[in-house]
Amino acid sequence: MDRYAIVETDNYAGDYPDEKFVEPLPFLNEENANKIADLINDLNGERFDRYYKVVKMPYVLQPGFEP
Repeated sequence: MDRYAIVETDNYAGDYPDEKFVEPLPFLNEENANKIADLINDLNGERFDRYYKVVKMPYVLQPGFEP
Protein backbone atom coordinates (compact mmCIF):
# COMPACT_ATOMS: atom_id res chain seq x y z
CA MET A 1 0.00 0.00 0.00
CA ASP A 2 1.27 3.47 -0.89
CA ARG A 3 1.93 5.88 1.97
CA TYR A 4 1.25 9.61 1.85
CA ALA A 5 2.18 12.56 4.04
CA ILE A 6 1.13 16.19 4.28
CA VAL A 7 3.75 18.86 3.61
CA GLU A 8 3.61 22.55 4.56
CA THR A 9 5.07 24.62 1.72
CA ASP A 10 5.12 28.15 0.28
CA ASN A 11 1.71 29.24 -1.04
CA TYR A 12 3.31 31.61 -3.55
CA ALA A 13 5.54 29.09 -5.38
CA GLY A 14 8.75 30.67 -4.17
CA ASP A 15 12.18 29.32 -5.05
CA TYR A 16 12.90 28.41 -1.41
CA PRO A 17 9.66 26.98 0.01
CA ASP A 18 11.16 25.77 3.33
CA GLU A 19 8.96 22.67 3.37
CA LYS A 20 8.13 20.70 6.51
CA PHE A 21 6.16 17.54 7.15
CA VAL A 22 3.01 18.04 9.23
CA GLU A 23 3.70 16.11 12.41
CA PRO A 24 2.80 14.09 14.41
CA LEU A 25 0.42 12.70 11.77
CA PRO A 26 1.10 9.11 10.78
CA PHE A 27 1.45 8.16 7.15
CA LEU A 28 -2.01 8.13 5.59
CA ASN A 29 -3.77 6.77 2.56
CA GLU A 30 -4.17 9.32 -0.25
CA GLU A 31 -7.88 9.94 0.33
CA ASN A 32 -7.53 10.76 4.04
CA ALA A 33 -4.40 12.85 3.48
CA ASN A 34 -6.25 14.95 0.88
CA LYS A 35 -9.21 15.46 3.22
CA ILE A 36 -6.94 16.75 5.99
CA ALA A 37 -4.86 18.98 3.70
CA ASP A 38 -8.00 20.43 2.09
CA LEU A 39 -9.49 21.20 5.51
CA ILE A 40 -6.34 22.98 6.70
CA ASN A 41 -6.14 25.00 3.46
CA ASP A 42 -9.84 25.93 3.67
CA LEU A 43 -9.46 27.10 7.27
CA ASN A 44 -6.39 29.20 6.44
CA GLY A 45 -7.84 30.85 3.33
CA GLU A 46 -6.33 31.64 -0.05
CA ARG A 47 -4.05 34.44 1.14
CA PHE A 48 -2.29 32.46 3.86
CA ASP A 49 1.46 32.40 3.17
CA ARG A 50 1.70 28.63 3.65
CA TYR A 51 -0.06 25.84 1.75
CA TYR A 52 -0.57 22.18 2.63
CA LYS A 53 -0.13 19.52 -0.02
CA VAL A 54 -0.20 15.73 -0.14
CA VAL A 55 2.93 13.89 -1.23
CA LYS A 56 3.66 10.25 -1.89
CA MET A 57 6.40 8.83 0.29
CA PRO A 58 9.31 8.81 0.09
CA TYR A 59 9.47 12.56 -0.57
CA VAL A 60 12.43 14.95 -0.34
CA LEU A 61 11.57 18.27 1.29
CA GLN A 62 12.59 21.44 -0.58
CA PRO A 63 14.83 23.68 1.55
CA GLY A 64 14.35 27.26 2.62
CA PHE A 65 16.61 30.19 1.74
CA GLU A 66 19.99 30.02 3.44
CA PRO A 67 21.90 33.33 3.52
